[in-house]
Amino acid sequence: MRINAKTLDEYFAATGERKSDISQLHKIISSEVPDLKPYLFDGMSITMVGYGTMHYKSKSGREGDWPIIGLANQKNYISLYICLAKDGKYLPETYGDKLGKVNCGKSCIRFKKLSDLNLETTKFLLKEADKLSKDPSNYQF
Repeated sequence: MRINAKTLDEYFAATGERKSDISQLHKIISSEVPDLKPYLFDGMSITMVGYGTMHYKSKSGREGDWPIIGLANQKNYISLYICLAKDGKYLPETYGDKLGKVNCGKSCIRFKKLSDLNLETTKFLLKEADKLSKDPSNYQF
């Protein structure tokens, strides 16, 4: 979902009833992955808070830059993207069954409210992501 914002503060202000949940998760992410600096990312069909940047080349040949971790307010839920893999498997896929009342794709964790997300497992996952982010061979897109 696109949000018209030029700064992180404007982005958070535009997240409506999820502002508190998204702001709190932003603080957790920033604490757990301090080397991945947050920024406003506007790409493809989404505006989100990105943490760190990776360069990707898809199988179709498309190239570009994408956040290593992303936090997005969607129409019906919050999305947390973690585009890192361990042993060839995306981290959200690996830990999905331990993350709480969420729906996981390969690199995406979707949930309605922060209380649906198991924060202890999420912090562990973010620490794992922080370690893996040091080696670009772990980047996935």
